[in-house]
Amino acid sequence: MFSERVNSFLIGLLSVVCAFATSVPASAREYFVFFGTYTGAKSKGIYVSRFDDATGKLSAPQLATETKSPSFLALHPNGKFLYAVGESASVGANRQGAVSAFAVNSTTGMLTALNSQPSGGGGPCHLAVDAKRRLVLAANYGSGSLAALPLGGDGRLDGAGCVIQHAGSSVNKQRQEGPHAHCANLSPDGRFALACDLGLDKVLVYRLGDGAHALTANDPPSGAVAPGAGPRHLAFGAGGKFVYVVNEIGSTVTVFAWDVKRGALSEVQTISTLPEKFDGKSFCAEIAVHPNGKFVYASNRGHDSIAVFAVEKKSGRLAAVQRESTQGKTPRHFALDPSGGWLLAENQASDSVVVFKLDKKTGALAATGQQIEVPSPVCAVFLTVR
Repeated sequence: MFSERVNSFLIGLLSVVCAFATSVPASAREYFVFFGTYTGAKSKGIYVSRFDDATGKLSAPQLATETKSPSFLALHPNGKFLYAVGESASVGANRQGAVSAFAVNSTTGMLTALNSQPSGGGGPCHLAVDAKRRLVLAANYGSGSLAALPLGGDGRLDGAGCVIQHAGSSVNKQRQEGPHAHCANLSPDGRFALACDLGLDKVLVYRLGDGAHALTANDPPSGAVAPGAGPRHLAFGAGGKFVYVVNEIGSTVTVFAWDVKRGALSEVQTISTLPEKFDGKSFCAEIAVHPNGKFVYASNRGHDSIAVFAVEKKSGRLAAVQRESTQGKTPRHFALDPSGGWLLAENQASDSVVVFKLDKKTGALAATGQQIEVPSPVCAVFLTVR
């Protein structure tokens, strides 16, 4: 009788354990989310929150470090260092913008300043880390230039060893009177750097090298979007066969086929991010491809929404799926979590980060009712909590 009771108890206990185990996703992870901001009366620098990808919950943000207008962030692939542009900072003899390096505390997510260097031009707005060549690439919107800053083994930055100055203009005399480099991205194979220049209506392509030759013009040197479109950011599709460019002024996405060997861009399609009947002012900001490669997302500032597109695998062409309100104003940036199950919309003008659940089968977004207050959020990056 006693053994029967023991067996019954053990079976019951095992059932509870199994039920608990199946209720928690095996892949559930916790992440630090670092938020770049524009500093002022409310914001003091870079903030950090914890994100649970099982529930989509964000913890209340903490100030990770004080720094001036860190409007775009990039993590080193090793997770030990974070880099930020100082968009309104002025450093060096030529009063350039700044790029700053920080060490990441893997336990708390707090940041320790390592050093800063001039960005190679005015108004830096975007950057990317090339771990293989130990470089940080910075796009300078104000001066229309692209710079490569060497990295030390300790994560610190050296002065820009290569600066490429763009030249020219386009049809919009107010916004495109000269070059305005707006992003710096690496190709998936690490052989090329691509830079959207809003002022030129071009996506410039550079071969990557070392030292003074870190950036050299490719042949062909660029791909073009429609006059006045104003290319801002880009993202590579799954497999690296297509490049998706979000055009700020035109509120469109241009799809390019990417020739992996030659580094050449060929236009496939341009599609609007806005509803047909919308007649207000709106400007695109961020673009991202879902980890499964089946969907593309782009943000509209003014319409204040995320446009969702389905990807036709063979051609790379896009078809509109949804335009979902970000429940705030001016979504300058948004970020997909590494699992691809959630989207965080950063509403710059309403000081909010709103969490959306993402349907991996359809790409559609659904509001969760969860949000946190972050002052003037304009960028977010995820780092696994170890």
